[in-house]
Amino acid sequence: QEQLVESGGGLVQAGGSLRLSCAASGFTLEYYAIGWFRQAPGKEREGVSCITYRDGYTYYADSVKGRFTISRDNAENTVYLQMNSLKPEDTAVYYCAADLLQATTVQAMCNSGAAYWGQGTQVTVSS
Repeated sequence: QEQLVESGGGLVQAGGSLRLSCAASGFTLEYYAIGWFRQAPGKEREGVSCITYRDGYTYYADSVKGRFTISRDNAENTVYLQMNSLKPEDTAVYYCAADLLQATTVQAMCNSGAAYWGQGTQVTVSS
């Protein structure tokens, strides 16, 4: 019954912004690390940004630092990714993922993987 559902993807011009949402159902994120991964055709999956839900400790990939911001809403059991100054290189399917803090750390999860995954949402940035 544990589910992560992403929304907010779409088509945007370079320099534009999108806000992705990931809503968790069937479980509470209080004791989890949660974040965003992306995968483009012909490329390996990479961790984008992750957060510890309880205290808000964050990790960002070097490629998105200064442009993307991860946040969470405790009442809504939801995590967000604000994506600014988008580049064509950001084009990918973006996946929300989560794992128990007892089993991982926020940095380790963002650089390897997680236990629970959403279905993905497409982000396309045109030049």
